[in-house]
Amino acid sequence: MSSAVLSKVEAPAGASRSEAAVAIVEVRGLSKIFHLEDRDVVALEGVDVTIREREFVSFVGRSGCGKSTLLNIIAGLLDATSGTVDISGQPVIEPFRHVGFMFQAPVLLPWRTVESNVLLPAEVMGLNVATVREKARSVLATVGLSDFLTAYPKQLSGGMQQRVALARVLTYEPKLLLMDEPFGALDEFTREAMNLELLRLAESAGITVIFVTHNISEAVFLSNRVVVMTPRPGKVAGIVDIPLPRPREIAVMQQCPWPAPLEVVLPEVWVLSPIGGRTDGEEAA
Repeated sequence: MSSAVLSKVEAPAGASRSEAAVAIVEVRGLSKIFHLEDRDVVALEGVDVTIREREFVSFVGRSGCGKSTLLNIIAGLLDATSGTVDISGQPVIEPFRHVGFMFQAPVLLPWRTVESNVLLPAEVMGLNVATVREKARSVLATVGLSDFLTAYPKQLSGGMQQRVALARVLTYEPKLLLMDEPFGALDEFTREAMNLELLRLAESAGITVIFVTHNISEAVFLSNRVVVMTPRPGKVAGIVDIPLPRPREIAVMQQCPWPAPLEVVLPEVWVLSPIGGRTDGEEAA
């Protein structure tokens, strides 16, 4: 393996090459056990990882390895059994307002219009809706939905609904954006378009992104680093630096043969991604 092509495959506790960057998320010794009626399920065990400002980091692994559980703990939506999570030096004990979360489904209220769905968090948080409306319309225009402000979710395609969900998160200018397979249900063409849109918006706004996906090619294309999880109980098998330049174009992933960096990176991620492993019970996705 050429170190000039692949910077390194890090040990589980390894950090980014950009040591000068400020850590925004620090996960230390994190474990999670779900207590079921008939047994205990260890979803995560001893997870250590650091995410730095303006990084795009993807987590990959088989279903049930605890990726979504980890994301929910970072978001403050789920308590850890042991270990700690700090965001900007503050322990996570509840959701932070500067942390955005985008789920697998758009989670839009069917009786509210596109604009009204984007403004819902402002109403919940007691913000000045008139002030937020201007920002919301600007973000909706950025994601190509300025002509659909008064449309309802049922009148939109799946990709357009996800654009609404993305606009809803970005309107409130999060420092950290957590994304749990947000494009998994989309067709390949729409998914690629959304990936490009996400990269463009995250880079222009300087947002740190933690992205969960089953798609290794997607993870490599989007990310500065890819964290590979073991089968349950989920641990960090390794962290792979992605040496592709930015801004990135989707053509990079469509080249055949792949450009030289991917010829090394993709096999390394696959090596860390076990094909075997536990198949009993997929409760901890």
